[in-house]
Amino acid sequence: MNKYVRSICAVAAVAAAIAVLPSSAAGQAYKPQRTADGQPDLQGIWEVRTSPDKDLEKPKGFIVEPKNGKIPYLPAALAQKKQNEKISATADPLGKCYMPGVPRINLLSYPFQIFQTPTQIAIAYEYIHNWRNIYLKRDKHLEAIDFWQGDSIGHWEGDTLVVDVGDFNDQTWFDKAGDFHSDQLHVTERYTRTGPDTLLYEATIQDPKTFSMPWTIRAEMRRNTQPNARLMEYECSYLREVAAQKGNKPDGK
Repeated sequence: MNKYVRSICAVAAVAAAIAVLPSSAAGQAYKPQRTADGQPDLQGIWEVRTSPDKDLEKPKGFIVEPKNGKIPYLPAALAQKKQNEKISATADPLGKCYMPGVPRINLLSYPFQIFQTPTQIAIAYEYIHNWRNIYLKRDKHLEAIDFWQGDSIGHWEGDTLVVDVGDFNDQTWFDKAGDFHSDQLHVTERYTRTGPDTLLYEATIQDPKTFSMPWTIRAEMRRNTQPNARLMEYECSYLREVAAQKGNKPDGK
């Protein structure tokens, strides 16, 4: 066997060995830094890499379940969605400076900042000075009350923060294309650090009044690494938001 053939055989043997390695050995999952109480550290200023807010169905690979990338509306709800889309320039709740709801608040082209304590995680949003509290020591949602942003209860599954969000009102949309929900909306969010400056965000959406099955979205968040990074002031006004609905970028962004 000549040197060339021996080299080819050696390369093939190495490739075969790598192929049968368990996934944990072939590519280790990112291990995030920890907070003082041992939680994975999600803190920082984050922003979605590419906002899907014009239409959740447009970005390829954003809706990961169902596989066709379509929101699984019930027939009557689909008719309402189409009507919403026709009048979205004036009917989108964001045009009235209302709270965006979940998961939309995480998917706008505005950053948000995560803070952690042993019992609670707080998220502050640049968009209309919004915030959310995720409670880590509660196991039940509040009764007989609803919220624009829902009521958020969190727990850790390994290095992933899982957030159960319920108690929604029916006043928010998912995007500018008229995708909507009822007051039966339930969202399960998953936040996972995938690198020093990346965060994987997933949300599974259920609503038996509106959808025929649960559906799941997935987006990558990027951390702002500038040394003086901070959330900026944002003042919402009706005319500003109507301009944004028509495709004009709001002043200051």
